[in-house]
Amino acid sequence: MHSSLSNIRLAGIAVTTGSVVRDYIADGLAAGIERAVLERNSKTLGLKQRRVAAPSVTALDLCADAAARLLNELGVDATSLDALIFVTQTPDHPQPNNASLLHGRLGLSKSAAAYDLSMGCSGWVYGLHQAALLCAHGGAARVLLCAGDTLSRLTNPGDRATDPLFGDAGAAVLVEKTGRSAPMHFVLGTDGSGAEAIRVGQGGARQPSGDLVEQTDADGNRRHAANLCMNGADVFSFTLREVPPAVTAVMRLAGYEPKQVDAVLLHQANTFMVKTLGKKMGFTEEQTPSDIFADYGNQSSASIPTTLVQALGGRLEAETLKLVGCGFGVGLSWGAFAGEIGPITVCPIQSFPR
Repeated sequence: MHSSLSNIRLAGIAVTTGSVVRDYIADGLAAGIERAVLERNSKTLGLKQRRVAAPSVTALDLCADAAARLLNELGVDATSLDALIFVTQTPDHPQPNNASLLHGRLGLSKSAAAYDLSMGCSGWVYGLHQAALLCAHGGAARVLLCAGDTLSRLTNPGDRATDPLFGDAGAAVLVEKTGRSAPMHFVLGTDGSGAEAIRVGQGGARQPSGDLVEQTDADGNRRHAANLCMNGADVFSFTLREVPPAVTAVMRLAGYEPKQVDAVLLHQANTFMVKTLGKKMGFTEEQTPSDIFADYGNQSSASIPTTLVQALGGRLEAETLKLVGCGFGVGLSWGAFAGEIGPITVCPIQSFPR
């Protein structure tokens, strides 16, 4: 799906991470893995550290903190918001949805819409498209987009292929309707035939509960039916197959050539994947921030917002940048965007609780 929406802008952004720092080498040594193996993986994938949520903290808490900080910094009253969109695959409960819970915490007006999007690593782009639609055509003047996950809760510590990858974070972005005509462009897509490549089998209506029996695969990784399971080879192939055409298509909509783009913001699945994609698509290393994963891990739907703040925060506060981005993952799904962003208010990344 291709879409171009005008008269919108990003007014501000904030990101809150988990407060617990996990070191890849130290964790691996404690699990009995040889240092040489750990150092090789660290160098190849960029595995250094990740920040995960404390035991009592959820994605709702992380996004609530980011949203409160952002609204305070902008001087925006929560009652002036027309809608709240919450992108997550780790909600507090099956019912009620996270958006309604956050609506109550922040004190939004009863006339404000609030709904969840069950999306993963492509979710922030899908959410941005939804927020832009509401402002461009849905009668909204201000939409708060929150995106966050605590995927570290879904991985098995005995699954060394998956567990070290994931960090936890929540992001908040305020999208506003303006008279600005410069459009933002989107390309969204799905390949449901590959949906089994990333899955959590137990916990939904199909398989709501049962005994959690750990199984060990041929590589010695342990997991049970309620753990996140990912086929790394299939996901990597999917990414190389679908992301470059999506980025090419959205750049065509925007009329951008690679040399005109200030930065390409890719989901930080791992450092190797980001660098490989950037090179494949004709971007320089300077245009392609790739070190976010090494500091925070794979943050799912909060990955691109963290990259915006960490890599471009100072510039975004002062100038307008031509940006291209793409999120990709569970579904299998992808979402690419292109447009001008800035100047905007950028809150510094903080952990929760502090």
